[in-house]
Amino acid sequence: MQRAYLCIDLKTFYASVECVERGLDPFNTNLVVADSSRGKGTICLAVSPKMKMLGVKNRCRLFEIPPTIKYIIATPRMKKYIEYSANIYAIYLKYFSKEDIHVYSIDEAFMDATEYLKLYKVNIVELAQIIIKDIFKTYGITATAGIGTNMYLAKIALDITAKHSPTNIGFLNEEKYKKELWHHKPLTDFWQIGRGIEKRLNRMGIYDMYDVSHTEQRRLYKEFGVNAEYLIDHAWGRESCTIADIKAYKPRARSISNNQVLFEDYSYIKARLVLKEMVELGSLKLVENNFVTDTVQLYIGYSKDIIKATGGTKKLTNYTNVYSEILKAFLWIYDKTTSRDYPIRRIGINFANVIETENVQLSLFVNQKEQDRERKLELAICEIKNKMGKNSIIRGMNLQEGATTIARNKLIGGHNGGE
Repeated sequence: MQRAYLCIDLKTFYASVECVERGLDPFNTNLVVADSSRGKGTICLAVSPKMKMLGVKNRCRLFEIPPTIKYIIATPRMKKYIEYSANIYAIYLKYFSKEDIHVYSIDEAFMDATEYLKLYKVNIVELAQIIIKDIFKTYGITATAGIGTNMYLAKIALDITAKHSPTNIGFLNEEKYKKELWHHKPLTDFWQIGRGIEKRLNRMGIYDMYDVSHTEQRRLYKEFGVNAEYLIDHAWGRESCTIADIKAYKPRARSISNNQVLFEDYSYIKARLVLKEMVELGSLKLVENNFVTDTVQLYIGYSKDIIKATGGTKKLTNYTNVYSEILKAFLWIYDKTTSRDYPIRRIGINFANVIETENVQLSLFVNQKEQDRERKLELAICEIKNKMGKNSIIRGMNLQEGATTIARNKLIGGHNGGE
């Protein structure tokens, strides 16, 4: 039986929410969502459809908007956007079981509609129209939909064909995909093909999906390794993964990571302070979830990519979640690999090979009593933060010049939470 998938996207979601909250029509209002307190170089998280009609691109910077355009600047309110997203998810639950819904992002979700068409006595296009109308009637948010015989085609129908449809709905099956999109350019319009992959394909003389599908597979595997399998399947419009597969997936290995783009260029010393803050928050997360790690990884990116990123990996002597032990490893990598002469703008940390504490064998070479004491202290800190707020208890280093934890604790997803 041929399956029927929906991929629904909430059009210019953040900007649309801000317009709706102001009683304005997103298609007739010039509005951008951006934190203007960060200056003209701040990135616009979203622009209204009207701004797009005027040639303003999404994710642009404020200074890139032509001065002739008058517009409203809305400060990001992530709590509000999450509230809208949750309420719209409740609309999806009116039509589908949660087992048949895969939330892809805050403004996008997949649904397997195969078993519901007979139930509602409609075809897949009619069902998409019903849901889109329900979302708009209830919350004033315009949605678009991609329909496909697999999840990949539903996503491509959303990203490429729905944009040119007066109904905001696109449909693709494998034959329609090959007929209409095999020669579509640029390749970056296709799901999971970024500029880096496009450049590598171009160097191979490949410029569209037709070229990918008709290139000797051995060449593709040589260039992309096992990832060539996905590229080849997608070039033919094939996708074997289902929502049921996603729900059943269990990763072989766990990891916990945290990445931060600094508000300004930081010196070696100031960035070292931020690293210590990030490691503390990471270790608290390990303790709270009863996890431990035996491998840590560090990434340092420099301002305007002046020099190549640095960092590295260090294997710990034992599995642990104790802040002082993990911090030693990160500072060892930092002090050994980080340039002292160039400004730093990005810091990334990762705890790899994360397992549950119960699976760890005690070591005779570790002061277990001391580690247990520190772990209990960190667990108490977690409990206070969860009950009273993230900034209810802080370390002295969080008050030093250049520290970011207090400010970032007020953010959601790196953006202003709003009221």
